[in-house]
Amino acid sequence: MSLLVVGLSHRSAPVSVLERASLAADTQAKLLHDTLASEPAVEAAVLATCNRIELYADVDKFHAGVAELSTLLAQHSGVGLEELTPYLYVHYEDRAVHHLLSVACGLDSMVVGEGQILGQIKDALALGQELHTAGRLLNDLFQQALRVGKRAHSETGIDRAGQSLVTFGLEQLAVGSGLSVGEWAAGKRALVIGAGSMSSLAAATLVRTGVAEVVVANRTQARAERLAEILGEAGGVARAVPMADVARELTRVDVVVSCTGATGLVLTAEHVANALGLRVDHATAAGAGAVAGCGAGAGAGAGAGSGGGVGAGELAGCPVPTEAAVVPAARQGADAGSMEQHGAWADNGTAVAHGRTREQAGVRGGAPVRLALLDLAMPRDIDGGVHRLDGVRLVDIESLAEAAADAPMAADVDQVRTIVSDEVAAFGAAQRAAQITPTVVALRSMAADVVSNEVARLEGRLPGLDEKQRAEITQTVRRVVDKLLHAPTVRVKQLASEPGGAGYADALRELFDLDPQTVAAVSRADLNLNDTPDGGNRGRA
Repeated sequence: MSLLVVGLSHRSAPVSVLERASLAADTQAKLLHDTLASEPAVEAAVLATCNRIELYADVDKFHAGVAELSTLLAQHSGVGLEELTPYLYVHYEDRAVHHLLSVACGLDSMVVGEGQILGQIKDALALGQELHTAGRLLNDLFQQALRVGKRAHSETGIDRAGQSLVTFGLEQLAVGSGLSVGEWAAGKRALVIGAGSMSSLAAATLVRTGVAEVVVANRTQARAERLAEILGEAGGVARAVPMADVARELTRVDVVVSCTGATGLVLTAEHVANALGLRVDHATAAGAGAVAGCGAGAGAGAGAGSGGGVGAGELAGCPVPTEAAVVPAARQGADAGSMEQHGAWADNGTAVAHGRTREQAGVRGGAPVRLALLDLAMPRDIDGGVHRLDGVRLVDIESLAEAAADAPMAADVDQVRTIVSDEVAAFGAAQRAAQITPTVVALRSMAADVVSNEVARLEGRLPGLDEKQRAEITQTVRRVVDKLLHAPTVRVKQLASEPGGAGYADALRELFDLDPQTVAAVSRADLNLNDTPDGGNRGRA
């Protein structure tokens, strides 16, 4: 086994580098094909998530493999090799196996113990099989990783050590409110941008936490509608909208979760500022006219729909000049800061007027959180500059990484580490034993040829043998050969499974003068048998 992994993750690189080095789906496919076309690699698989990019390969030369894989990652990620190199890590053979099994168990995740990585490993394997770049080694490795990850979650309490990025992100959004996630989310409206695996998980989590409504926006409308349908079947209130309606939905929701595959920003600071200036908070709109001093809720509703405004008398007490607070003025050049000052004043007043506590209104230190944003995309979907807007709370991959660094480790982590170590040893033993199998098969094939030749010679010297005598003699000779080979072949497999056992195959070939081409032919035949529709191409001869 010559397994090599070269990669970078949230542990080795800053988010700014990970963000630039992210790989789109078509780029991953090109990377795999180019890796297989390179000199050192005969198999390849890529694991690309929001916080890691790793290229796995079966190579025949370590140093050449590291150089080639590093270069390929740089070329396809768009980050120069010189800039990327300081953040790359390299694992080889058993250390590479240990790394992937640790990743599968959630030990290397941003949130320790999260189980979503198993789905991402499964996707990586499926891509390698589909493109015929994953051979026997990587198929065995990734299948083993999936089994070990499931074992860790079923046999230990690693789930208690962490959770999905979605849940952790919502917890971070609720920080400072003095409320649990369920209490914080109750009654809120949420917008989920994207309909992939992470976005679907986010939408389902929001429904479970008790939000009043989930709106799903996606570039492919059918996928958004399907996700909304699934959420409805699960008991939630959900609807789908086209991406063109995102700006409108921003004016009426409390929470936004975004995770798309876009290469550029989905929400800019200007988008969010404009939406906040035009929004009608659902908690205040119903009784906006009863709130003394502003009338912003009614004004926003009327202004946005009819182009009208509100009278100066309705804005008594507002800290922003009347003309800046009138909604149509936002379209006529009123600055976002004035709109936000007005919106925060109106939001705070109406929240208290309607009997909501400052904590329930999301008020932190006197400033209400009017819009909570969770960006789980890599590269980011939401402009980091929105955190400077009054009334906006943004949690993204970078802030999650900082928060997760301080999270306590569960006692079960040690148990999972023991499982990983045991499984690494078992995998290595199985792979080393498998490597000697073609040699053993070639030896037995040679012995069978010897038996056949000797029986043929005997028949020539004793032509009077009848059929029964000939069969008995043939069977006796075969039994003798099988008994002579049984103990050595069983023992050599045992020895080969131990560390450093790879040399036993060479010794066997030397002792019995086996033709290397015959052994190679056995390997090719075995690989062809494993080229199945459900398993993909198991290797390249």
